[in-house]
Amino acid sequence: MTTVRDILGDKGHRVWSVRPGDKVYDAIRMMADKDVGSLVVLDGSKIVGIVTERHYARNVFLKGRASPQTRVDDIMERTVVCVGPDQSIEECMALMTTKRLRHLPVTENGALLGIVSIGDLVKSIISDREFVIEQLEHYISGSAR
Repeated sequence: MTTVRDILGDKGHRVWSVRPGDKVYDAIRMMADKDVGSLVVLDGSKIVGIVTERHYARNVFLKGRASPQTRVDDIMERTVVCVGPDQSIEECMALMTTKRLRHLPVTENGALLGIVSIGDLVKSIISDREFVIEQLEHYISGSAR
């Protein structure tokens, strides 16, 4: 069973973050520069929110607000759903589906360890399936002799 810890081991633990008082423009620029769809909002080392491209589109762009003047804490999601490193990929997929999320910060004992996206989970599931198929093909070709 693949866990979040396995995914972080492959992709790394790097998390891009902003502070609540940062401007939305700077957050969006960071997302573009780092090629990510979300940023964890930290007050010191404490997670206080998450801001995504969706938050920008719905709460700034569509409302005609100015991103250079709007603060991250004006648009961020304050209820952040986190997972632990030992949770399974299947548990995370179910959580993302139920809560309609695309990004899950990973924490352990209050410390931020990384973040996983829906893309990370799908990639892992595909990799796991390909491995099983490969093993079955080897088994079948070996037993056909």
